Amino acid sequence: QEDVNPTELLRELKPDFVVHGNDWVQGAQSHIRQWVIDVLAEWGGELVEVPYTKGLSGLGQQNMVRQTGGTPEWRLASLRRLIQAKDMVRIIEVHNGLCGLIAESAAVDLNGERREFDGMWESSLTDSTSKGKPDTSAVDVTSRTSTIDQILEVTHKPMIVDADNGGLTEHFCFNVRTLERLGVSAVIIEDKVGPKRNSLFGQDAGQQQDTIEEFSYKISQGKKAQVTPHFMIFARVESLILGQGQEDALTRAIAYVEAGADGIMIHSKEKTPDEILEFTKNFRAYSKEIPIAVVPSTYASVYEKELIAAGINVVIYANHLLRAAFPAMKKTAENILQNERCLEAAENCMSIKEILTLIPESV
Repeated sequence: QEDVNPTELLRELKPDFVVHGNDWVQGAQSHIRQWVIDVLAEWGGELVEVPYTKGLSGLGQQNMVRQTGGTPEWRLASLRRLIQAKDMVRIIEVHNGLCGLIAESAAVDLNGERREFDGMWESSLTDSTSKGKPDTSAVDVTSRTSTIDQILEVTHKPMIVDADNGGLTEHFCFNVRTLERLGVSAVIIEDKVGPKRNSLFGQDAGQQQDTIEEFSYKISQGKKAQVTPHFMIFARVESLILGQGQEDALTRAIAYVEAGADGIMIHSKEKTPDEILEFTKNFRAYSKEIPIAVVPSTYASVYEKELIAAGINVVIYANHLLRAAFPAMKKTAENILQNERCLEAAENCMSIKEILTLIPESV
């Protein structure tokens, strides 16, 4: 089955029975279930639903991968499977191997439900900032690739990479191959041209959008360059950031999908999610299957359940680990200077023993 919609294959095979776990009765796959029911009715086929395996969790699969060793191919394909299977894929920013371990292991139990992150976002902003450089593409591709490889070496969850505008089309094609070979699941590129400036500066930074034709060409060439069917290219639409309005955002998103984009990331710097939700409603009238990703950095009050209800598939917490680390480190440094010793600072620090046992000594 090469497509999430199985109806064409079912009509070709005309099976008497389709067997599937009952985990798709509700949630992200419920519409696929209805497709199956409707097409089976054409020749009297029957859907048999088996109770979903109890006790099988993301943590259990993660531990299994740790024991057996996950390959780049296994990791690369995992994001697409998660998007198809879950109501919401939850991603958090990482900028080094230690962050990767935090993203991998962070979990809470809420009303009997284990909640954890599904994957990692290797951010251009936080990668640059962690190296003491501005978010202007000052960190070159080789350095970015090295950081990505270091994170992937000690983690197992899928990774999405922030590639700014992707650079020259010819270079983007090579970078797609590189990321795919490392085991990265997806790359997100934004439809802007000129010197890199963070999107949250909006029109104040003199940023300009690429033409629809040129950016669509970049997407199509990137898709041609990839080797596996699993790697995903998301097109990041900057129309709302740059004040171009909903119609422009929708026109561009549809054009980018038709050029081959596997998903759309819609960005906003507003304090409320209203324009994101409006875009999603408009885009869902065009396609109910194409994944939509959002980054609620400025409209932080929105709940994940609101995003799910709107039809959003991926939420990226794009810079929070770095933003949390900086004030903690700064406070500790000032505490030592103020007290002329490190005793007072210790209460806000992990113990040395915890540091030594945080990272396993063997694979």
